[in-house]
Amino acid sequence: MSDSIKHECGIGMIRLRKPLQFYYEKYGTALYGINKLNLLMQKQRNRGQDGAGIATIKLNPKPGTRYISRKRSVSSNYLEDLFSNVYSRFKELTLDQLRDANYLQKHIPYTGELLLGHLRYGTHGDNSIESCHPFLRQNNWISRNFVLAGNFNLTNVDELFSELVELGQYPKQKSDTVTVLEKIGHFLDDEVQRLFNWYKPDGYNTEELNELIFKNLDIQRLLKRASKKFDGGYVMAGMIGHGDAFMMRDPSGIRPAYYYIDDEIIVTASERPAIQTAFDIPFRKIKELERGHALIIKRDGRVFVEPFIDQLERSACSFERIYFSRGTDKEIYLERKKLGAMLAQTVLERLNYNIKDTVFSFVPNTAETSFLGLVKEVQNQIDVVKKEQILALKGKLTAKKIEKILNQCVRVEKIIVKDAKLRTFIVDDSSRDDLVAHAYDVTYGIVKNDVDTLVLIDDSIVRGTTLKKSIITAAAKLHPKKIIVVSSAPQIRFPDCYGIDMSKMSDFVAFRALVELMKETKQEHILDDAYEKCKLQAHLPKEDVVNEVVKIYDAFTYEEVSNKIAEIITPKNIDVPVEVIYQTIEDLQVACPNNNGDWYFSGNYPTPGGNKVVNRAFMNYMENKNERAY
Repeated sequence: MSDSIKHECGIGMIRLRKPLQFYYEKYGTALYGINKLNLLMQKQRNRGQDGAGIATIKLNPKPGTRYISRKRSVSSNYLEDLFSNVYSRFKELTLDQLRDANYLQKHIPYTGELLLGHLRYGTHGDNSIESCHPFLRQNNWISRNFVLAGNFNLTNVDELFSELVELGQYPKQKSDTVTVLEKIGHFLDDEVQRLFNWYKPDGYNTEELNELIFKNLDIQRLLKRASKKFDGGYVMAGMIGHGDAFMMRDPSGIRPAYYYIDDEIIVTASERPAIQTAFDIPFRKIKELERGHALIIKRDGRVFVEPFIDQLERSACSFERIYFSRGTDKEIYLERKKLGAMLAQTVLERLNYNIKDTVFSFVPNTAETSFLGLVKEVQNQIDVVKKEQILALKGKLTAKKIEKILNQCVRVEKIIVKDAKLRTFIVDDSSRDDLVAHAYDVTYGIVKNDVDTLVLIDDSIVRGTTLKKSIITAAAKLHPKKIIVVSSAPQIRFPDCYGIDMSKMSDFVAFRALVELMKETKQEHILDDAYEKCKLQAHLPKEDVVNEVVKIYDAFTYEEVSNKIAEIITPKNIDVPVEVIYQTIEDLQVACPNNNGDWYFSGNYPTPGGNKVVNRAFMNYMENKNERAY
């Protein structure tokens, strides 16, 4: 993706189902759990560049001993910093101590049987250590200690926060993470107290009462009560002090979650390839956590997958497939190739099938897979043309003519090269823009001046800023006849409120293009009408709000908006024509059939809170407020 946006976080959780000594004897180390968590997080570091944290819980601790350990880091090399600190705890130990798993479990931090890791990609707020997961809610009752890490954004934090205040709580800040922590924590307290009140009259002593609470704490019931009013996209992982744990996924399946279970381990993660790599598990054995379900792990090692909320229509985030998730997942890899292939026909028509004078390339580096799909399908279609040309020759076949036809091949070159980041301390805009323009370098001498058309494929075009200031500026130095930018994603028209950092209407080049078209055609009244309708709904409950923004795009065709985008992203100082081709929503759904969440393209939000957010974002634009809509 040429534009840098912040997005989804990553989670990894491991439950060791055997004593630590088992892993020492089988795998040669009692640090099996922490080593695997390290690898699980390394393989998901694409999901978080702002920080990382881990927490571990030891089972069956004695009172007065430390059983929860937590470490977080927001340093520039956060994972290395995090785990070097953890491993430093073991450097002073003797060889005999390192071989004694029981000793490690009793005396050394981070040797618990429950392990939780989180990679943070902050969509808003500061980047302090306090913003880094896992979050910890402490209590002297072991069964009321709660650790939370999540990949989530909720649209109705204000509503949930007010409920906590009405319950008598004083949350330390109004954020979705703290609100969720306290919300689940409140019902955890309530469930523990309910069990205590139930068994106490029967004369059980304290130790017996604790065991009954550990055994009978109903995690499914707890999550049902806590999540009843959650509106948003979420995957949340939690660990309770005595050893119960869970991972829960929102009822629309917006955020991704996978798990694997055998008699040695239970592991969950945001991405399937991370589990495959870390544990050498075949693709077919890793399962996707069903939407509206929670994977629940009891202290005694039992595991259940249970519903905790009524399912909504599946709306798994399509951006996961286009860009966010690692492309090493088999299904994602094939879907990204398909996204490229779906564009081949339109690209060839735009080129008038002249591939002789066309160079195909991509914007590094995540667009490479869709690029492979595009050029393969272009070649497939050209091969059909070649066959027809050969058949048309009939009795006039000659070796020279056949050779000329067969030599029609797609010209694939690496033209755009991401250069080292240039640090722009310069104050004046023109000098800074000149440096930004050199963030990408080009391969000279390949494109024939004023003859070749240069086709560049990108994952998606959000703001268009990098294309304008860097990529197109750099590509124009090659003096192509024309530049065609191809987006494997449709036009991004609406804000996201489920994790991606796309919350302001003015950020979207598609929206800016629409506004320009309305000004040119004197149709600004459409914006004013939509604004008035949004204002009328501003104080309605989210369930009653209708998306009034989606209709404003009806004034112009998809192609008209694309053409205006091409004008916007073309630098004023270049004379090379620039065109833009976007994926259609219909073809996106064909390429990614199981991830049909496309609200940022279509305006079809999967939860009521989404409609409220898009209307608020549009009102902010009309009121010239540069602030988030949720």
